[in-house]
Amino acid sequence: MKKILVSLSIFLSLAVLAVSAAAQQFDRNLFITIATGGTSGVYYPIGGAVANIIARDLKVDTSVQSTGASVENINLLNRNRVELAIVMGDAVAQAYEGIGAFEGRPGNKDLRGLTALYPNYVQLVTTTRTGINSVRDLEGRRVGVGAANSGVELNARLILEAHGMSYDNIRQDYLSYSEAVDQIKNGMIDAAFVTSGIPNATVIDLSTTHEAKIIPIDNDALAYLTKNYPFFAAGIIPGGTYNDKNDVQTATITNVMLVNHRLSDDVVYHITKSLFENLDTLYGAHNAARNIKLETVADGMPVPFHPGAERYFREVGALK
Repeated sequence: MKKILVSLSIFLSLAVLAVSAAAQQFDRNLFITIATGGTSGVYYPIGGAVANIIARDLKVDTSVQSTGASVENINLLNRNRVELAIVMGDAVAQAYEGIGAFEGRPGNKDLRGLTALYPNYVQLVTTTRTGINSVRDLEGRRVGVGAANSGVELNARLILEAHGMSYDNIRQDYLSYSEAVDQIKNGMIDAAFVTSGIPNATVIDLSTTHEAKIIPIDNDALAYLTKNYPFFAAGIIPGGTYNDKNDVQTATITNVMLVNHRLSDDVVYHITKSLFENLDTLYGAHNAARNIKLETVADGMPVPFHPGAERYFREVGALK
């Protein structure tokens, strides 16, 4: 009887310690806000899936914030307004080094990565009626370049630069994906940059009512981009994604998930673990999410990993 009581006492002690340890893994009052992008883009549904996974697994409150995307999301992290943010790799690299859109600011060396996500495809969208067949045909045209200071707008500037052009050569309009597509439908603009995962819902919408087309990025421009801006890579939008029957050559940029560097290692470890143990949920949010894999967590990541994420990836062999 005494042995049974001792065993029971040890068991209860261990259970209390286990509960105590679990409680110390993260603050139950923690609120995780995920900065995404416009509701018509890919960031938003993926951010929603991330929020659901974290809320279910970690039993903390979460929210998804629709934003102007990359640059705004980095600024929200800087101001400690969000815990996670989905951002394009080019904006992250520029913020980390204090160049490009972040010229004149000190490099933000506090930025930390949780994981690489999936490639964004530069999609220069127009319709057959415009007669636009190349980037250089944008000369003098009305072009949606993304929301001001968004990752899309950064891309638009660089794509034009790669073709020897700038905003001096076009009539730029700062529009979200949905606004740009509406303006194309109404004949108010001629083309728009839509840098996102594929397929993009707004481009699908345009394709249902108009002869939409995606303008390719030529070899010389791709060579310039990949040489001068290593976060770019060559990519192909498969024929049939929209109205185009043939593959379209373009540039891609990796999307990454950043995490607030102020979060504890344990919190970030458990967030990372939860996401990668629930990839099917992420895959159900959007086709683009199917590119999120343990094998590619470091691909295109321009900043150091948060120690909590790095710990998990080393445990599962994703990082050596």
